[in-house]
Amino acid sequence: MIDLYTWSTPNGRKVSIMLEELGLAYRTHAINIGKGDQFKPEYVRINPNSKIPSIVDPDGPDGKPVAMMESGAILIYLAGKSGRLLPESIRARYEALEWLMFQMGGVGPIFGQVHHFLRAAKEAVPYSIERYVKETRRLYGVLNDRLKDHEYLAGEYSIADIATYPWTARYEWHKTRLEDFPHVKRWFDAISARPAVQRGMNVPPVTR
Repeated sequence: MIDLYTWSTPNGRKVSIMLEELGLAYRTHAINIGKGDQFKPEYVRINPNSKIPSIVDPDGPDGKPVAMMESGAILIYLAGKSGRLLPESIRARYEALEWLMFQMGGVGPIFGQVHHFLRAAKEAVPYSIERYVKETRRLYGVLNDRLKDHEYLAGEYSIADIATYPWTARYEWHKTRLEDFPHVKRWFDAISARPAVQRGMNVPPVTR
């Protein structure tokens, strides 16, 4: 059974959705990042970067336990372990990895900055708000253009969609209307209807 160390954030939900989609047995360890659980020595031994999520798989690729950090790396690992949710054809596989990196390098960091400056900053910083809200809308436009001609980001449902969905699920946090991006909305609604996604979004079961 895989041990999942997580909290109710988009990055954490990527992995719980993946585990639910794959039907792999796992147990959840809630790491309350608001209380600093990620800095406890026992957790730092698993994730030296003191972030969530992390997993420990007792049945690693060489038959020995393996600890993994970084949500994108974990998704790739689980796809490799299961042989699912990463396309088999070389072209489609690289497309999935391309859009996974788009999420890791663009969607996640930029949306996260919008969340910070709109919800957590102690005072309003107009320049930062304008900068990151503008870039967020640009990224939604990139997604919308891609999804205009593709059912999912890599054609078939994959880890690229699983990585991106939890960030778009907080569209209200970054003052975005999905109706402004109709292809993203169609994609978002389709993924939202998946039972495994619904279960994974509730791990750990706390209010987001």
